[in-house]
Amino acid sequence: MDALTLLGKTLGGDPSQLRVTPIAAGLTNKNYRLDVAGKTFFVRIPGPATDLLAIDRANELDNTRAAAEAGVGPKVVHYEPESGALLLEWIDGRTMSSAAFAEPGTPARIAEALRRLHAGPRFRDEFNMFRLAEYYLRVVDERSLRIPDGYRDELPKVALIEAALAAHPLATVPCHNDLLAENYIDDGRKLWIVDYEYSGNNDPTFELGNTAQELGFDAARQEELCAAYFGEATPALLARMRLQMIMSDVGWTLWAAIQAAVSSIDYDFWGWAEERWGRASTAFGRDDFDDLLAEAVAG
Repeated sequence: MDALTLLGKTLGGDPSQLRVTPIAAGLTNKNYRLDVAGKTFFVRIPGPATDLLAIDRANELDNTRAAAEAGVGPKVVHYEPESGALLLEWIDGRTMSSAAFAEPGTPARIAEALRRLHAGPRFRDEFNMFRLAEYYLRVVDERSLRIPDGYRDELPKVALIEAALAAHPLATVPCHNDLLAENYIDDGRKLWIVDYEYSGNNDPTFELGNTAQELGFDAARQEELCAAYFGEATPALLARMRLQMIMSDVGWTLWAAIQAAVSSIDYDFWGWAEERWGRASTAFGRDDFDDLLAEAVAG
């Protein structure tokens, strides 16, 4: 019995009335809409070799439940430990996009959703992009995978970012850590946040920086997001956020390089890796890189 049929039977109703509709979204898993017994649910089936991406399904499950308790994530209806299949309540709304987030007022709405998540129950595990990038590099080396040219040459600058952020560390909060536009759903009243594969307690400026980077926010909208979340956009907070934007690209570059080698999903992961590394390497070479480090150290 496949995971979808098993989940359908778990919900009851006439199995012949079970309707499964693939959802063309997601870069790691296969997603479906499941209609049964007059109700609609979301089903996530894990893709292959996700352990190489440092995804812990038990951590994801715990944190998904915590996010639901915080009122920002969908409720868990059922979980199948053997397959890792996750059955969630269906959130009826618009799956967001970078274009949708270009609308006026969206940074304030994002900040509201993030504050709700960050004020919720602590997540099970910690998340640290510096340690995750090190893990990904070990996977790359063990499997002799290719990564973008020049990546290792910039590792000393990654160390400088870590040292600068450590000068005045912020208290960690429950963070999503992978806020692509499509991981937000707008129900017309509030933004929901979905997909907690990489969730963990983290510096909130990583959450803000990751969001700003994935949504393509310019400097003005970065400042707007920072001010909406913290109440002000000080030079130190903006510097932390912008350094974390770089780290977001540094880590997810390796994620994409690994996916290019192991994923069965039809997607240009190598192009994704090169795009993010191009952005990160450009940031390392900009005149303001040292200024960002200095602002973060000054606090």
